[in-house]
Order: sequence, then C-alpha cells, then structure tokens
Amino acid sequence: MDVDLTDASWRKSSYSGANGGQCIEVADGFTDVLPVRDSKNPSGPALVFSPAAWQSFVTAARTGEFGNA
Repeated sequence: MDVDLTDASWRKSSYSGANGGQCIEVADGFTDVLPVRDSKNPSGPALVFSPAAWQSFVTAARTGEFGNA
C-alpha cells in the first residue's frame, strides 16, 4: 500500500518515557490506515496498518501474548 506521509503529523506514544527508549510514533488523520514509525529514526521507514490489524496488535501486547520483554 502506497500512502503519502509527506505532511503527516506524528505523535509519540503516551507510554514513551523521557529517556528516549523503545518508542513509536503514529500519524493521525488517516481514515483507512494507521502509519507507525520508530521515534528514534524519524526519517526511516514507516509501517502502515489497517485499523483492525493495529487493534489486534495492541490487544495482543496488552494481554501479554508477546511475553514480557
């Protein structure tokens, strides 16, 4: 899927600490997709998820499906 993110407005996860650790940023304002990128590499690639796929990931992370890292 090709999405133009040139003018995307990115926001950092509310779970990000002040130490700049493992953080993600998401871009709001897209209807059918949710762009996600690494906050430590803002000029790097972004992943684009459907809202359903992103919700599945968030639910799995909250319920510990990926373990305790």
